[in-house]
Amino acid sequence: MARSGNDPLHDLAHRMRSEDPRFARAMDRGEPCRPREYRHRSAWLLLAAAGVLFGVGVVISDGLLIASGLVVAGAAGHLFDPQRDRPGLRRPS
Repeated sequence: MARSGNDPLHDLAHRMRSEDPRFARAMDRGEPCRPREYRHRSAWLLLAAAGVLFGVGVVISDGLLIASGLVVAGAAGHLFDPQRDRPGLRRPS
């Protein structure tokens, strides 16, 4: 049976391959990995760096390091947003 362009499963598979190729390849191999929306390794590393900056700034009483730590923490918080790569699906502000 040939797959038509109207097949919802075919459309879903095509969309998954275009949005998250790593996840699609892992599913094809039978070894699923987390989807992109739930991979936060870089966000956690950035948040840890922000904590270090903030902590060092508090210990040595340096306002610039404290402010830098807070700014980096804000950037890390932005990386935890699962919809950050989809501009059409942003929540209204």
